[in-house]
Amino acid sequence: MAEPVPQIVVVGSSNMDLVVKSPRIPVPGETILGGDFLMVPGGKGANQAVAAAKLGARVFFVARLGNDLFGRKSLENFRLEGVDTTYVALTSDAPSGVALITVDEAGNNAIVVAPGANARLSVEDVRRAETQIRSAGAVIAQLEVPIATVQCAAEIADEAGIPFILNPAPAQRLGSGLLAKVAVLTPNEIEAQILTGIEVVDDRSAREAARKLLGIGVKAVILTLGSKGFLLADGNTTELVSALQVKAVDATAAGDAFTGSLAIGLAQGQRLREAALFANRVAAFSVTRLGAQPSMPTRRELEEFTAS
Repeated sequence: MAEPVPQIVVVGSSNMDLVVKSPRIPVPGETILGGDFLMVPGGKGANQAVAAAKLGARVFFVARLGNDLFGRKSLENFRLEGVDTTYVALTSDAPSGVALITVDEAGNNAIVVAPGANARLSVEDVRRAETQIRSAGAVIAQLEVPIATVQCAAEIADEAGIPFILNPAPAQRLGSGLLAKVAVLTPNEIEAQILTGIEVVDDRSAREAARKLLGIGVKAVILTLGSKGFLLADGNTTELVSALQVKAVDATAAGDAFTGSLAIGLAQGQRLREAALFANRVAAFSVTRLGAQPSMPTRRELEEFTAS
């Protein structure tokens, strides 16, 4: 008997990514000659929505796009990838969000985001999707949209008993009122440092930062550590899980691949560790391709990757 299709709501950002491959990331004041250029749909919320949709989830995306070329191209892409756009609004008073991304030969990146219409995503936009949030298997949000909007989504999900996953990026300080409603927080090292004041440089400091976040009220923390893997802490156990070894091409959306696929496992009722191991495989696959949403695997691609 086939598993029921998980339903996920993503509240977040959509950008157009302008990507340049480069031998290395330039230092301030330096101009260097780059290589290939790509223009691909991105944004943390959109990436996470597409990641989940390509893996077979029914995904409702709550977002705002500019009523412009980039916005229309993104909207078309969501439909092609199977993301429900009922709650994606076009706005004429701001352009679509844009991310300028440089990717070096090792797959490392430097990113600057102009939020544009993402900054217009409102509490009212979230309220329009309240019925879907209350019936979802999991809800995801990030911090490329206003905090009040994220707070509203967290409150609705928490009240309905739906797992609320927060990817706290771009990094910023957050109040305990929001963090206490988070079922799973997925920071990287820098984001964990900004949230806790603890510089994450090794296993010990990662565990210390996770303990502090749990103490604030977060129910579980998955602290992503790039090529080193991730630290999972839920108040009962703390475990460091190694990343899968692959040849990295572009790490731009690895965290989004992880968060989007983590939501699928939780929506299907998996234990956190099981869902995180699944997400670990998806993130490993994603770094083997260039671009954000194009790097997200389908179920078949993931199965072939896992078997290889």
